[in-house]
Amino acid sequence: MSSTKNDIISRPFGDMTLNEKAKPRRMKKSSSSSKSIDDEDSECLYSAERVIGNGSFGVVYQASINKTGETVAIKKVLQDRRYKNRELQIMRMVSHPNIVNVKDCFYSHGDKRHEIFLNLVMEYIPETIYQTTRNHHRAKQQIAMTYIRVYVYQMCRALAYVHSLGICHRDIKPQNLLLDPHTHIVKLCDFGSAKILQKGEGNVSYICSRYYRAPELIFEASDYTLAIDVWSLGCVFAELLKGVPLFQGQSGVDQLVEMIKILGAPTRAQILAMNHSYTQFRFPQVTPHPWETVFGARAPADAIDLLSKFLLYKPAERLHPFEALAHEFFDELRAEGAHLPNGKQLPPLFNFTEQELALAKEFGIMEQILPAHLQKRLPRTPKKKKKK
Repeated sequence: MSSTKNDIISRPFGDMTLNEKAKPRRMKKSSSSSKSIDDEDSECLYSAERVIGNGSFGVVYQASINKTGETVAIKKVLQDRRYKNRELQIMRMVSHPNIVNVKDCFYSHGDKRHEIFLNLVMEYIPETIYQTTRNHHRAKQQIAMTYIRVYVYQMCRALAYVHSLGICHRDIKPQNLLLDPHTHIVKLCDFGSAKILQKGEGNVSYICSRYYRAPELIFEASDYTLAIDVWSLGCVFAELLKGVPLFQGQSGVDQLVEMIKILGAPTRAQILAMNHSYTQFRFPQVTPHPWETVFGARAPADAIDLLSKFLLYKPAERLHPFEALAHEFFDELRAEGAHLPNGKQLPPLFNFTEQELALAKEFGIMEQILPAHLQKRLPRTPKKKKKK
């Protein structure tokens, strides 16, 4: 790994140091343009240990902080001038219990001339929703429903938070949902495809991994909304229930065929809701397949009800992820004394941020999402005296 170490180990970008751990928004750029991006004389802060992920985005290493020995993950991404990389900008904006925390960032040179890499140093979380789903499926085991409730609940929180900032993740999938196998905390990661959606601004439709792509993307809509993430969330939820992806198309068109097999053929109104510019409406007359027969006895009625509210053709009709927190599927988690199947306590589920509390008031669901035994601890707002 010596060559790898030389590739990715560098001084922090600008004047950011390891002490500046808390919030990505505190990352600062160097005020001196004359400084070299790589400084071979600077002290190495990190040691790369092994590759834990790779793809078109770049490479993710498991590494350690030399001074403390703390394990971290370092995502190394080539800065391609042809494409706008928004990941660092967006990671500076977000701070939430269910979103991976970026501790540091720096730039480094590659082997080729003018090759520059952005390195994001993040907290290390050993597993993903993808791994746990695959492992259970291979062992012919079902994931305990309480775990599914815990995972989907945290996914909804993460998604609702980024959506409140106007950020569309655009690549929600099991591989991008980190899972701590000991605490069962779930954290959303990989904002490499994320974008702040602006009304009236076109967006590329070829986005998101195939099995999790919303139908409006297949219909080549360029003015899609945050609801594409909600569809992806529903697909991950279904995969947790089923053990395998719900829609396994071999191409974009085949993906739509798989959707039609379960949801039925979209109506003209539904197609126009997905892409108002679409002019072809010839689809086979296929009626919806009952959700109960898709999952059998595996999924309880409340799980199917929630899932059916995510996987709707019309984007505007999909349930908002924060509103989903009030759904009865999660009532078990709000019960006093609720715990995991292994007897351990639940991960933090009700450590709501101020932004989330504001959303709860906006949707009028504060009483539904906050357990009764915790509501008693909230400071009571004094009643206004009536004027005589």
